Amino acid sequence: MHEGGDGSPLLLLHGVGGTWRAWLPILPGLERLHHVIAPTLSGHDGALPLPPGAAPSIAAIADALEADLDRRGIDRLHVVGNSLGGWLALELARRGRARSVVAFSPAGAWSSEVRMTALIASMRASFLLGGRLAPRADAIARSPRWRRMLLGSQVEYPDRLEPAEIAEELRSITRSPIVRPLIRVLRRHPLLPLPADTDRPVRIVWPDRDRVIPFEHYGRPMMARLPGAELVRMSGVGHVPMTDDPVGVTVTILEVTRPLEHAVDERRG
Repeated sequence: MHEGGDGSPLLLLHGVGGTWRAWLPILPGLERLHHVIAPTLSGHDGALPLPPGAAPSIAAIADALEADLDRRGIDRLHVVGNSLGGWLALELARRGRARSVVAFSPAGAWSSEVRMTALIASMRASFLLGGRLAPRADAIARSPRWRRMLLGSQVEYPDRLEPAEIAEELRSITRSPIVRPLIRVLRRHPLLPLPADTDRPVRIVWPDRDRVIPFEHYGRPMMARLPGAELVRMSGVGHVPMTDDPVGVTVTILEVTRPLEHAVDERRG
């Protein structure tokens, strides 16, 4: 969990198997305007497990996020997510907890069951490999060849990641018990259409080099579920764009949140 900065609250939600550290490259830029809350999702490395009896699911993780917001006394806030985190951001919007949403390659929609089955199989294999490599994480993270092999589908520029961060993410896979059971149930409950709401802007950002869930097969069906949402195509970055272009990602988020803050200031004035 990371928390810092001043201003209105903004929640950052990472992808499956990751941790809050995925957002490290953009924290300084966001914390100039916002009080940033970047949790590690339930069941992931270092986070609390789901409550007893709660089966792994999008709904269960969203319940845990809502419970944390309630403990903090936060009703609504800006929500930013990537991949699984984007799906969760949209689910929080459905529940009325989002002032705005910016989602980078949000999961939750697909055009083909066959393609989705293949994606889940690929994810399982990737996490299995990551777990097996974890004992040698430091040496692997320093190898340009291994970096490209392991991260080439996730980011466009693997060499921009610090070896220590890569090693830590590899190790975190072995400490995230929710990953495998969650992957097994992802396709059972795809994202339902989200009603248009002019008071809650939704920006969907799809990198043009997303090799994990390409726009044609996952982005188009996603947009069909989000009437009124804005689509932005981001150039030269991969599925997890925060290290590929931290400035561009920061600007893309603040373009949505800053006007809402200015509107609040004007009403108060």
